[in-house]
Amino acid sequence: MRPGVCDVLVTAFLLLVSIEYVRCVRGIGSRDETKSSKKVLTLGVILPHTTFGIRIRAYNRKLASTIDDLKKNRFPVLNFTSVFDIDRPEVVPMQLTPSPTDILYALCERFLSKNVSAILYITNTELYGIKTASAQYFLQLAGYLGIPVICWNADNSGLETKTYKSLTLQLAPSIDHQSKAMLSILKRYSWHQFSIVTSQIAGHTNFIEAVRDNLQTPDFRFVLLSIISLDTNNFEMMQNKLSRLRNTDTRIILLYATRDEAINIVSAARGLGLMQRDYVWIATQSIIGNTPETPPANFPSGMLGVHFDTGEDGLQNQIEKGVKVFGHGLELYVNSPHLTRNVSVQPNLSCSGKGASQWLSGEVFYNFLRNVSISVGGSKPNLEFNIDGTIKYAELEVMNLNLHHRWEKIGTWAKDGLDIKDIVWPGNSHVPPPGVPEKFHLKVMFLEEPPFIHLSPPDPVNGQCVNRGVPCRVASEADMAKVNKTMASRNESYFQCCSGFCIDLLQKFATDLGFTYELSRVEDGVWGTETNGVWNGLIAALINRKTEVVFTALNINSYREAVIDFTVPFMETGISVVVAKRTGIVSPKAFLEPFDTMSWLLLLVVSIQVATFAIFLFEWCSPSGYNMKIQPPRDHKFSLFRTYWMVWAILFGAAVNVDCPRGYTARFMSNMWALFAVVFLAIYTANLAAFMITREEFYELSGIDDKLLLNPYSVKPPFRFGTIPYSNTEVIMQKSFPEMYGWMKKFNRRTVQEGVSDIKKGKLEAFVYDATVLDYLVSQDDECKLLTVGGWYSMTGYGIAFPRNSKYLDSFNKYMMIYRENGDLERLQRFWMAGACNPYKQERTSSKPLSWNQFMSAFILLACGILLAFILLALEYIYIKYVRKHLAKRDTGGCCSLLSLSMGKSLTFRGAVFEAHDIVKHHRCQDPICDSHLVKVTRDLDLARIKIKHLERELKLRGNSPQKRSPYHVGLGSNYVFKARDWEENHVISVESMDPPIYCGRKQQPQHHHGYRCSPVPIEITEIETVL
Repeated sequence: MRPGVCDVLVTAFLLLVSIEYVRCVRGIGSRDETKSSKKVLTLGVILPHTTFGIRIRAYNRKLASTIDDLKKNRFPVLNFTSVFDIDRPEVVPMQLTPSPTDILYALCERFLSKNVSAILYITNTELYGIKTASAQYFLQLAGYLGIPVICWNADNSGLETKTYKSLTLQLAPSIDHQSKAMLSILKRYSWHQFSIVTSQIAGHTNFIEAVRDNLQTPDFRFVLLSIISLDTNNFEMMQNKLSRLRNTDTRIILLYATRDEAINIVSAARGLGLMQRDYVWIATQSIIGNTPETPPANFPSGMLGVHFDTGEDGLQNQIEKGVKVFGHGLELYVNSPHLTRNVSVQPNLSCSGKGASQWLSGEVFYNFLRNVSISVGGSKPNLEFNIDGTIKYAELEVMNLNLHHRWEKIGTWAKDGLDIKDIVWPGNSHVPPPGVPEKFHLKVMFLEEPPFIHLSPPDPVNGQCVNRGVPCRVASEADMAKVNKTMASRNESYFQCCSGFCIDLLQKFATDLGFTYELSRVEDGVWGTETNGVWNGLIAALINRKTEVVFTALNINSYREAVIDFTVPFMETGISVVVAKRTGIVSPKAFLEPFDTMSWLLLLVVSIQVATFAIFLFEWCSPSGYNMKIQPPRDHKFSLFRTYWMVWAILFGAAVNVDCPRGYTARFMSNMWALFAVVFLAIYTANLAAFMITREEFYELSGIDDKLLLNPYSVKPPFRFGTIPYSNTEVIMQKSFPEMYGWMKKFNRRTVQEGVSDIKKGKLEAFVYDATVLDYLVSQDDECKLLTVGGWYSMTGYGIAFPRNSKYLDSFNKYMMIYRENGDLERLQRFWMAGACNPYKQERTSSKPLSWNQFMSAFILLACGILLAFILLALEYIYIKYVRKHLAKRDTGGCCSLLSLSMGKSLTFRGAVFEAHDIVKHHRCQDPICDSHLVKVTRDLDLARIKIKHLERELKLRGNSPQKRSPYHVGLGSNYVFKARDWEENHVISVESMDPPIYCGRKQQPQHHHGYRCSPVPIEITEIETVL
């Protein structure tokens, strides 16, 4: 600043201070003093530099009048005027592209020296590109200093929004408003799909993001086909990139560039035929510029655009809006004392270091400015701002390049929507172009493969297809030439109904791409493989151009890709194996499976042996038990084998006769074993049921490289499996596993349904095919007898096939990616692939009877027992015949009876007699028939005795006495025969005469004077075996 000016300012300042001091001294009241000492605020203003003085005076008059209206409350009453007074604004004219020095001078020397509270930055330049750097630099500096900026920049789309502490409020319509207006035009004429073409203009990425953000609308579906960013300095490269639009369905193009860049882009597009009557180009404000400007000559008639006024005359309205925002921001500040108690609206900054370098309260004041809501009159919405500082509601003009090659306003876009009138369309058409290519017709070929394509007959009444089906021809072209097509359409031998995943996908493509189609089945009914250099099936139809597209579950592989083109896969798949479940039998060792081997060994080898020997030893050592020092008494019935018998009987709860020990210790041990047996038997029984049930069995293969498939002769009979001929699976098997292919090809089936059916019937053990198809068939099996096993091999996918260099490939690929991204493919997959097997048979209320092979283990156990019994019988025979007589000479102390009571008795004559006596003495017949038979025999015996006595009397009467009895009867008398035999006598009778000394019992008796104490007694030899 000049020294003279500074002296004047200092003098004025001292004069004001003196006046205020005098007023205070004179005792003016404190309230009057507060009213008169308002804080003076200054607004900084940057206006476009112009050489026309009339415009500068107009701008200054508008500033002064608006501030004066705020002071005098000509707008709605504002209370801030009682606290603040707005001084004359500090106005700085700015060149179109100011230098950094000019910007620093304006900030430091002009604005900070005046202590401005905010800056009004008004420019109408539309430079865009790198020329916006100066404006960007100014806004960044202001943001760093903390001074709010209220700006109106026509080229705001080129300004970076995410600056350091951006404190900018933008009054001009943003790029987001322009994108919304352009999309509203598309919606107005039902143009769903479009593309974007931009140059490298600053903000072109913001434009693309804004369009993307506004695509999601609830009532209209937009499809963005392509985004092309061009370098306008390279014409050849521009044409190469724009040629991609020609190969798509793009007919509506949004263009964002500068005016000069748009001229080059339009020239390149015209050479590619992209300016014809069915193409519509919609330009942004950056291309249209000021309304009076004459558009470039190469712009086509019918071109559309969005526009807002950037003329110098319109700046005056923006100046008024900016001043109002400042005033209403002060009003909010004053009305919020609880928020502004320690907040000053004067920055007090300096670039020379005398003051603060950053206004800490500037962001608070900026928030007040951003939250204003100013009425602009009429039905228009209030002036408000978004959270990012952009204006919330804007009004744009819709422009049309008419036949006179002038931009003409044909409508407006605002908050309420689009208001538009008649338009001059490209080619001087009276109707808008459809926005999509004209419909075309495709010949589509297929081969049925559930769930991708199902074949079903049409309705017999009306011949129509139901349940999402479409008509499809299944007869050959030769057969169709012989019949009337109208009549053939009702004959299922010629036409059937196709439905499934691929049909729904085909209809979706037809709707979005706008084509009609004719479905026909491939005549040879095969997928397509190469044999001796010649292709067949669907692949041959594409190579020979008999069809334009193949739409079915066609696998993508390298052999097919060498001759045809595929889209991106719409579903993944691989090669898998399906087998059938079989009802198995109960394992022969099922009764052993409740416990593992170690548990059984612990029971049989340890527990039983320990319990047996413990009980036996306790019985042996107990005082009341068995005594080894004397001969075993007659009623002793305990041995080691009988202990084993008791332990086994207690363990399994067998209802058999057992001999209990005498000793109390042995009995206690027996009770402990019984408690153990209860727990063991409960656990065993509870778990046995789980192992005695029938189980489903199947071949648990690891995949197509399983050993059973690689070597089918390893089992008897050989393992049988197959696939479908002329399919991708057969090609993979032939190339990767030639030996396996040589075996399996004789088991191939024509369709996968036939193969699956043969698996269930037992004609095949496995079937190899596409994993996705097999998984679907398993899920749809009514009997739930199918199961896919192993992993997937040779992962690939299903694709839509086209002939080489088809013009439709790119369009289908683009939409396929769209369907994948928005979830359409996933929804179709859930609809057609989902399912779980549901047996059609009703569940039975009673259990199914078990067949004999389901409890084979019981028969095997019985057979093993019989075999073991035969072995024991042979051992018993060998013992009686050969071993007993030798063992009797050695076992003089009766040790064998310790091991087995029966063995001990068999070795001594006396023991055998004791056993016979016990049998006779304790035998009791429990059968009533036995008692009746005994009574009958006793009666017959009595009658026989009476008859004998009668015969003896008759002999005596006739003089014939009975013959003398043999020595066998001497001393017994005649009644001895009829006397009941005493089986309990402890003696043995023999017919042999015995010389003295006479033995009575087992001891020799001494002689007395009366002779022998025991007289000679005949001895009867009893057949012990008969008694036993």
